[in-house]
Amino acid sequence: MAQKSYRKSQLIAFNNAAAGHDGVLSDPSGAVVIKPCKQAEIDFYHSTSSHPHFAIYIPTFMGTLSLNSDPNPSTTLTRTATMIPTEAGQAIPVLESPHTIAQAPVVEKAWAPSNGGKITTDLAIVLENIAAAFKKPNILDVKLGARLWDDYAPPAKRAKLDKVAEETTSGALGLRIAGMRTWQGPATVDGDVSLTHDEYKVYDKDYGKSLNAETIRQGFEDFFLLERGGVAKGPVRKVINRFLEDLDGLLYVLEREESRMYSASLLFVYEGHGETLRHALANQREEEGLPDGMEGNETHGETHEDDDEEETKPAVQALKLIDFAHAEWTPGKGPDENLLHGLRSTIKVLEGLLKAS
Repeated sequence: MAQKSYRKSQLIAFNNAAAGHDGVLSDPSGAVVIKPCKQAEIDFYHSTSSHPHFAIYIPTFMGTLSLNSDPNPSTTLTRTATMIPTEAGQAIPVLESPHTIAQAPVVEKAWAPSNGGKITTDLAIVLENIAAAFKKPNILDVKLGARLWDDYAPPAKRAKLDKVAEETTSGALGLRIAGMRTWQGPATVDGDVSLTHDEYKVYDKDYGKSLNAETIRQGFEDFFLLERGGVAKGPVRKVINRFLEDLDGLLYVLEREESRMYSASLLFVYEGHGETLRHALANQREEEGLPDGMEGNETHGETHEDDDEEETKPAVQALKLIDFAHAEWTPGKGPDENLLHGLRSTIKVLEGLLKAS
């Protein structure tokens, strides 16, 4: 199979990000996300091959790119002699390219504040685009943890982020809505200046910072209760139940890992086009052999830890843990209670939505 490569002139700005730094790219097909990063994040993604249960809950790592100024316009995926299986069952070889690796700087593990702007680096990580499988993806980024800085952060950065946590839901709940994009439907576009050209409403980090422990549920309601886009309450309940099953699975894994992941986020994606969502749920019922009106994930609370076979599900929803610029495995130090606090709080919020709807 041929080596996978990209031409720099063909890379385009990635516009589906709910939060994060500037400078994220994609290929013309939209199948991948090319995220500028530091060496520490690349190293962490490489290390996840030794943690297969955890790797299920992160985007597929497809390799790295060197975003340098070399006059050669071709940019090649690099990951030495490794075959990456895709969900379609094909393997993409991403081979070492001396041309791109030679000029990629080795970045020491240290805090490099960017204030949400573009990261100064020649390195980029190539990940699957979770939203690519959806017609109208609704996307939510939830930052986890009350402590947002790692051990390499200088005192000034620690104080700044501690203040952010104290003034937002990060401190009280260990979670904060970092941003979201919700499809509002074509009927809502006329005269609504708050929507983008593709009929999305975008909530930035200031929206999440405006919420408190009493109003955080409103933020999740803004993400899920979108009848204007054709998503009715019945399908939404099924979507939330699916997310809760995924969150329970991630919680089970992280309670058994020894790690520290500061400023990591949960990425929620579900189908925002009502009719498409209903068809996807119907396809699931058909595949699972369930009668009409029943769902495989109808009730939250039961986890399946011993499933040996991974089922292929329609593109109803997806949940991934992302952003590992300040993540590492810490043998002997126990689970990451900082991250787990935010994860458990997120579960409680979604359970509250189900009870209220």
